[in-house]
Amino acid sequence: MEATQAPTNNGQTATPAAPWLEKLKQQGLVPLLLGGATFIGLVIALILWASAPEYRVLYSNLSEADGGRIINELETRQIKYQLNGAGTILVPADQVHKLRLQMAEQGLPNGGNVGFSLMDNQAFGISQFAEQVNFQRALEGELASSMESLGPVQRARVHLAMAKPSVFVREREPAKASVVLTLYPGRTLGEGQVQAIIHMVSSSVPELTPDHVTVVDQHGALLSNNNRDNQLSSTKLEYIQQVEHSFQQRIENILAPILGRQNIKAQVVAHIDFSKREATAERYTPNQTPDAAAVRSIQRNISVQGNGDGPMGIPGALSNTPPGIAASPVEIVDDTDSDDAGTTNRTHAVQQDQLVNYEVDRLVEHIDQQRGQLQRLSVAVVVNHRTAINEDGESELVPRSDEELQYIQRLVRQAMGFSEQRGDELEVVNSLFIQEAETTEVREWYQQPAVLDMAQNVARYVAVLVAIIVLYLILVRPFLQRYFELKEIEAEAALERSQGTLRAVVGDDDAEPSSRYSSDYDDWGPSTESSFHWPQQHNNKSYTQALAKAKDIAKNNPRQVARILQNWMNEEEQL
Repeated sequence: MEATQAPTNNGQTATPAAPWLEKLKQQGLVPLLLGGATFIGLVIALILWASAPEYRVLYSNLSEADGGRIINELETRQIKYQLNGAGTILVPADQVHKLRLQMAEQGLPNGGNVGFSLMDNQAFGISQFAEQVNFQRALEGELASSMESLGPVQRARVHLAMAKPSVFVREREPAKASVVLTLYPGRTLGEGQVQAIIHMVSSSVPELTPDHVTVVDQHGALLSNNNRDNQLSSTKLEYIQQVEHSFQQRIENILAPILGRQNIKAQVVAHIDFSKREATAERYTPNQTPDAAAVRSIQRNISVQGNGDGPMGIPGALSNTPPGIAASPVEIVDDTDSDDAGTTNRTHAVQQDQLVNYEVDRLVEHIDQQRGQLQRLSVAVVVNHRTAINEDGESELVPRSDEELQYIQRLVRQAMGFSEQRGDELEVVNSLFIQEAETTEVREWYQQPAVLDMAQNVARYVAVLVAIIVLYLILVRPFLQRYFELKEIEAEAALERSQGTLRAVVGDDDAEPSSRYSSDYDDWGPSTESSFHWPQQHNNKSYTQALAKAKDIAKNNPRQVARILQNWMNEEEQL
């Protein structure tokens, strides 16, 4: 029979539900399907949660410009990421270090520092004040970018207070600078690096001295010390430690091939003078002999007094010799000729003075002693007993002889550069070393990091499995039980119908025709005693159809047929 559409109150016919939906409702599969779909969805969600990668921070406290560039780069590389409201980007944990290197290669993040490129797009007619502000901003950005190029520095900010010139000396204000450094976790700046930053800033800003540069870190700790001359700086302590470690390594390196490194313990104390001294000295040597002394100057003075003319004529022997025969020196001149002789005798007086100045030796010394001079060394060396074989053939530790200790002492003196003038001290002692038991912490196998990580992963999947079981017991199992109960009820109904069909085929005399062919109820439709008639020609046809249906039942459900036959046999035995 064809299904008819039932009229509604409005006179319109309502479309019946789909046959498959009606069949599912009759069989009780709709709740089961809904519960199963919910269960499968939750299971998939739990598996995705368990297998989801762990996200870690790639960058934090990013500016909007840097964040946009990094996200664009991640999307280009097709890498999953997560964002939060604090300017933090999260990526899978196994890709954090790789992505940081790749982003650094691309120059990201650049910190948003502006440089002298700010001066490229200045408007025409800008005021002098705005131009100075832009110049100061550009200079601050360039300095910050230079500081961020250092290894330990993650981010830097520079604040400059430019110098204010004035025609009055008292009103002049020097330039000042403040630097705030954000260091990477676990990284520190050495004293030399801080000094390099200070001198870089002071060299880049006009009229800025290193004393007016202040450097602090992200924790507010002062890194610059402008009064190092009056305070003990860490650089001095580091220098002392380096000197002591250098001498200690020398001593241990020269004794290790002979005694073994485990049999030597050396300690060095260096006394270093960090004071600054300047000295100027003048020294004069004793007077030297005239032959060895250097002549500085000679002053001569000749004075001639006498009567008559002096020598005239052309210089030479002939001009000085009178003509004629010279008078004999033994001749006696007469008194009569005294007047003439008086006129011929000439009297001359010569006076000669000479002053010689010699150079005096003078030595001028200006000594500027550098800081960090080594004044004295104190060295202590402890040597372990030597190993010897006793009479029983067993090894034992015995003290070393005096000759061995003297030999060791000479080696140490040469290695340390022993100087009696400095007042160095050296002590070499032979003593038995006490072997301390190594107290290394041994962790149990279940306390190892690898085991803990594996246990964490296993616990995650176990939690997912437990959640799946709980969801199965809550959502799926009740519907399955209901479905099987309905199936059992339908099976019993089918069994009763099959039993009636078989009874009709076998030919139960007690059964009425209506009961024999009750299995054909669905095929023929409902009937009543007033409207149902059994014509003779229709009995053979109905019997043939019932027989074919019984064969199909026996072929498809042999267990059900066997159960029916078993029930019949039990009924006959009871009768």
